[in-house]
Amino acid sequence: MTSTADVARNLERATELCGRASARGARLVVLPENFALLSTEETDKFRHAVDLDAPKSGDIVETMRAVAARLGLHLVLGGLPEKAGKGGAAGSPRPHVYNSCIHVRPDGSIGAVYRKIHLFDVDFPSANTRLRESDTVEPGDLDQAVIAETPWGGVGLSVCYDLRFPELYRRLVAAGARMLVVPAAFTLHTGKDHWHVLLRARAIENQCFVLAAAQYGRHSPSRQTYGHSLIVDPWGTVLADCADGEGIALAELDFESQAQVRAQLPCLSHRRIGGASQAC
Repeated sequence: MTSTADVARNLERATELCGRASARGARLVVLPENFALLSTEETDKFRHAVDLDAPKSGDIVETMRAVAARLGLHLVLGGLPEKAGKGGAAGSPRPHVYNSCIHVRPDGSIGAVYRKIHLFDVDFPSANTRLRESDTVEPGDLDQAVIAETPWGGVGLSVCYDLRFPELYRRLVAAGARMLVVPAAFTLHTGKDHWHVLLRARAIENQCFVLAAAQYGRHSPSRQTYGHSLIVDPWGTVLADCADGEGIALAELDFESQAQVRAQLPCLSHRRIGGASQAC
């Protein structure tokens, strides 16, 4: 997707793309980080933040819950602002939100919620890019290992910058993940060199399918993302790669093949460092 500050337009586009994916046979759909809102005006996050404890959680979640129920999809809302209700890690009095990844079941109910742990605070002078996610976003619980349950096995939830921290994905696999989702808004500067490499690495080392939905293109004069939504298999083979522009990466996941990979190369059970060995 090429999301902007126009929430209504973004939701309309997300709904259309979910419909296209469903029509082509998709039963699990992942939307990118910031699918409903990608704005340079930071206060927009607070205006549109959802409250998952309220009877009506907000237009963003309610709209997509209805889409999931209408299409009968397992739907992963890749990253959206959720009310956090406290200041930042440095004790700032400013309000903060969580960057939350939400799994919606085919009946429209919420199945799992992951709140992004690793916040993107970077400065690339050569690319004229400076981003401080921690100015407005509160990190989630450091002990999280959030698994969304599906008929095909567990889906481990993460968001964007988490991709650079493999410890999280090891934790998700130990908790039963057979698929890992990485919804993202990777910058053009980092994406062109690191996106494919990191996603294939996470797939290979965890012997998981990796589903990575990405933002693409020019969102504002100061924000551009790399795109290339990917689906990677447990051997590291790219099964689908979105072309430039908005669209869909679609693949059929072969879980019998995954079981064979894990049986023939049982590296997950050979693990000796960073925790007890385990069969996955």
